[in-house]
Amino acid sequence: NAGLSDPRPARRQQVASALADRALGAMVVTHGANVRYLTGYIGSNGIAILTADGRAWLVTDSRYEVSAHEQADAGVEVVIGRRDLIEDVAKVVAEADVSQVSLEADQVSWARAQRMITGLAPVQVVPETGLVERVRGTKSPDEIDAIRRAAQIADAALGRVLAAPLIGRSERAVAWDIQLALHDLGADDLSFATIVATGPNGARPHAVPGGDVIGPDTLVVIDMGCVVDGYCSDMTRTVSTGPLPPTLQEIYDVCFAAQKAAVAAVRPGIGAVELDKVARDVIAEAGFGEAFGHGLGHGVGMEIHEGPRISREGTGTLEAGMVVTVEPGIYLEGIGGVRIEDLVVVTDDGCEVLSHFPKEPPSRGA
Repeated sequence: NAGLSDPRPARRQQVASALADRALGAMVVTHGANVRYLTGYIGSNGIAILTADGRAWLVTDSRYEVSAHEQADAGVEVVIGRRDLIEDVAKVVAEADVSQVSLEADQVSWARAQRMITGLAPVQVVPETGLVERVRGTKSPDEIDAIRRAAQIADAALGRVLAAPLIGRSERAVAWDIQLALHDLGADDLSFATIVATGPNGARPHAVPGGDVIGPDTLVVIDMGCVVDGYCSDMTRTVSTGPLPPTLQEIYDVCFAAQKAAVAAVRPGIGAVELDKVARDVIAEAGFGEAFGHGLGHGVGMEIHEGPRISREGTGTLEAGMVVTVEPGIYLEGIGGVRIEDLVVVTDDGCEVLSHFPKEPPSRGA
């Protein structure tokens, strides 16, 4: 977490308070992003144990002994065990002297959960969903700064790639050029596999870039993001390669209007369903309601998809400090599609847009 201050003790205290509120003695944290968020450890094999009275352990194996001691802060006791870790977790739980522990039910396989239940006996293991994720939902200024820098790199990378004409290049070649540009501009990694979809392929929201060559007078959907200091960015732009047929021009204009309306509506207290409806109503009133199948957006942070889920099935309300996407889309099978996505931070009185690449770019033709 180079470049970030150390907020981990406060994060662990929030989790400890939540455990106390639920009358849980401790929590076994297995999800990699949550382990990193709470301890600083970024290896591939690690489990954190937190107690309601504020104690914390990180259990890993000898491959990560040096890095675990370097990454974990002084408030975390590092335990080096066997590669499987479950027996060593059981020893720590016994040392913690608690009667009940929670396990991340949505992050552990059935088989591993059963082994945990057996291995930790007589301590009772109970399922818990989303406890750490709820703490992660509201970002600190340092977290927002990392996401902002990731968004700035994405903006610059797309500008670099689109400085050359799109016509005559394959989807796969453009996606590769974006990846190289992100790396060259300082990204640590991709936050997800880049999407480049031309013509009818744009009607597939998660199209995989292939060998299709980009032609004139069509739309190209580009969905991209990168990781900086462990935090993700996410942006989609749909660009044209010349004058568009009327249908493509119409769906672009409608989607753009829906996206602008939704960004303007972002504020603390707005419900996830209510915000989704702002964009969905614009698209439905134009006659394309059935062509917008996915939700309006999602949280972004250490993972590319976090809470809250902004959709017709979403729950809860936005809070200041949340980072979310606003990405309506219209997809017409066999014709083409459009999606326009900004990454925004919810502020006290609205939002700050982090994605600054133009949403009405000039034609990217020959």
